[in-house]
Amino acid sequence: MDDKITIIEGPPPVFEHVNDGWAMGLNESPSLSVPALTRLRTFNGPALVQRCYTAWHSKASIHLHYRNDLGLEQTAPILAARNVETPEGHVLLLWVYLDGDGVEYELDADDDQMDDFPDE
Repeated sequence: MDDKITIIEGPPPVFEHVNDGWAMGLNESPSLSVPALTRLRTFNGPALVQRCYTAWHSKASIHLHYRNDLGLEQTAPILAARNVETPEGHVLLLWVYLDGDGVEYELDADDDQMDDFPDE
């Protein structure tokens, strides 16, 4: 059985911070993993979701395999999957775990939070 979903072409996936209790509650490992969500366009989303369910049903793991911004191959364990049909086609929602040491968060430049700090 294929134990990964591979992004063959296109840009690296964009990962969104997940603050849902159910996703954070699944992390019971000694290492710090950060739950994240990515949205991927795909030709056959239901088949990819079925691949995940089949792996989990047989007590196996399944990973997202992709290239990062530097072109290096990386993998992330998939913890949940969902297909959404849009007018443009299938969108696969994947909740994954990212290594806590390698996660960086970006703040929007328009973020007003920076105005809350007094000048020193």
